[in-house]
Amino acid sequence: MRQFSAMIGGGPGERADYLQRLAPSLEPQVQEQDLDSVYEKIDLPLAPVLAEIERTGVRVDPKELEKMSRSMEKEVRRLEKEIWKLAGSEFNVNSPTQLAEILFDKLNLHQRAARKKQKRGPPPPTFGGIVAQHPLPRRSSSTAKLPSSKSTYVDALPKLIHPETGRLHTSFSQTGTATGRLSSSDPNLQNIPIRTELGREIRAAFVAEKGKILLSADYSQIELRIMAHFSKDPVLVEAFRNGEDITRGPRKSVRRRADGAECRSTAAPPKPSTSALFTACLHSGSRSNWGSSRKKRRNSLMPISCAIVE
Repeated sequence: MRQFSAMIGGGPGERADYLQRLAPSLEPQVQEQDLDSVYEKIDLPLAPVLAEIERTGVRVDPKELEKMSRSMEKEVRRLEKEIWKLAGSEFNVNSPTQLAEILFDKLNLHQRAARKKQKRGPPPPTFGGIVAQHPLPRRSSSTAKLPSSKSTYVDALPKLIHPETGRLHTSFSQTGTATGRLSSSDPNLQNIPIRTELGREIRAAFVAEKGKILLSADYSQIELRIMAHFSKDPVLVEAFRNGEDITRGPRKSVRRRADGAECRSTAAPPKPSTSALFTACLHSGSRSNWGSSRKKRRNSLMPISCAIVE
């Protein structure tokens, strides 16, 4: 309702009335962008499916999270004492300002920045080049994720369990992201870490009913695959055909010199914003490939990678 400068409020009946009045105004916009088929064959059929998933919810073991919380609290206190020992005094390890005073004023790290205290901000999360000067920055950096994960997930999720169903009930949005994927909120169940041991322990607290399993499915690097499809970049296309993960570890990159010659490198370039790449591909494709037949677009669908968690 933002484009009409109106807020949808009140009960379900009032919100339904607003949406009914809004539909005729949005229908011409859908037709102008040739999205009738997407709306009728994808968005509308998906809506009741998502509603059912939201109502069903996902079961979480609060006792497991409580046990994890106690264990993490002990570990936080242990690491806190270790940091105090390295610093030579006690301070609030979660305060960027106090940490900056210890690093720059007391330990005299990064002295050039310390001379201009009025312009000096808190140390960056990666601590820049001061990691090699003292063990405290590295220890502090590795410790910072623990209390954050504890407060964001381990302690917060049990409070959001519905008292009657004993489950978490998230909300899914079909229009919340630039790339078109689903987004989860209240709580966000999509941003729980997966590549760290701590993240896997948190995910283990999500359990299935007896005799059932949890299925986790996701597109395999969908935005980068779309970029490779529209750009026809030989390096990207070759990487995906070979089943490589181009977002991790050394990967090929192509740079073009001023004289037009290509120079290839195995260095790992900074990871691009997939949303930006996706948007750029669509703008590029809209002038050429996106105007191709529906049959060609249907044949370009990307593969899906699935993982089953017992």
